[in-house]
Amino acid sequence: MAIRAQRPFLAEGGKEWPATLDVPALTAAGWRPTPFREFIVKVHSRCDLACDYCYVYEMADQTWRSRPVRMSPRIADRVAARVAEHVRSHGLTAVRVVLHGGEPLLAGPATIRRLVDALRAEVGPTARTDVVVQTNAVRLTEDYLRLFDELGVRVGVSLDGTAEAHDRHRRRADGGGSHASVRAALERLTSPRHRHLFVGLLCAVDLRNDPLDTYEALTEFRPPVVDLLLPHGNWDAPPPGRGPDRSATPYGDWLVAVFDRWYREPRQRTRVRLFGEILHLLFGGASTSEAIGLSPVGVLVVETDGSIEQSDVLKSAYHGAPHTGLHVDRDPFDAVLSLPAVVARQLGAGALSATCRACPVHRVCGAGLYAHRYRSGTGFANPSVYCPDLFRLVTHVKRTVEADLAVRLGRP
Repeated sequence: MAIRAQRPFLAEGGKEWPATLDVPALTAAGWRPTPFREFIVKVHSRCDLACDYCYVYEMADQTWRSRPVRMSPRIADRVAARVAEHVRSHGLTAVRVVLHGGEPLLAGPATIRRLVDALRAEVGPTARTDVVVQTNAVRLTEDYLRLFDELGVRVGVSLDGTAEAHDRHRRRADGGGSHASVRAALERLTSPRHRHLFVGLLCAVDLRNDPLDTYEALTEFRPPVVDLLLPHGNWDAPPPGRGPDRSATPYGDWLVAVFDRWYREPRQRTRVRLFGEILHLLFGGASTSEAIGLSPVGVLVVETDGSIEQSDVLKSAYHGAPHTGLHVDRDPFDAVLSLPAVVARQLGAGALSATCRACPVHRVCGAGLYAHRYRSGTGFANPSVYCPDLFRLVTHVKRTVEADLAVRLGRP
């Protein structure tokens, strides 16, 4: 059933959208929540790199300063119990748990083992519990890889392309680059002994980096999938190079260059999640990524102190943006599902601004990543700050596929 979010989107009584959503009215109209299937667990709140674009430490929300450095065994056990409770409540057959930070490897093997063992014990055999650790890989030693092999934990790594590109941002506190350490870790991870653990690479897009050089540097390691991430920003704090000129599409042009190389390869070397999602949506499928499309978002975050939060990338919008006021000691995850801020991310087209709903590609674009829509006064009821770039990319992919189909079908 299509649900239309309440209007107007403008702030009411000092509240920004979606704080003004009337959730009981939506429920009465037929809306039902989508259970969470992905849980991002912050096992360590500090990092051994000082990346200048980090949304945790360098952007609006600074709550990391008051959080415990490491998740305690008691909180880890409560997280596992809450995940299992949610699985049973909704009859889920599979969930994904992402060990995150800060840098999760700083938590140490004992903390990681405790959490993973507790998750598997609490959830039991009725549902598959996929566990992934997302790491900068500086500490990804052979010992850690043996532990992950034993526990069945897969590994995602952050890599920004070439050595020059990577070390421009992903530096140590003393200013030294991290690329050499990451490359050595990736060579260990992609060796025959451990390659089955490799889940993929995350790469933050930087307009100063050549897109094709970046793609080649990433595919050198034959990752199962590559995630190309737009730098976090919004209308109040635009990302680098994204000015007010809506005719300019610098990020769209960068991504189009990579798409054309990827799409025209005789044999694709990797999946690029963003491109695959767009193609899937163009053919009528549903999105599986919160960065694109209109599918309900089923992801939540648990911080080191047990606080339950929304997507952590909301930290880029304003201080306290991911806050829910809920805690694993007191609250089941179902309590999060009724919060207006969470409901808004499960409304599909009903949560889009009038500008977006009038756009011919809105069902594919989906207004982009939710955090990138923020503007003081109207909250998240706006197009993405990357609107021109997303339109450029989606329409280019659409035209490319249509031209290919016309040739294959013998049409002029």
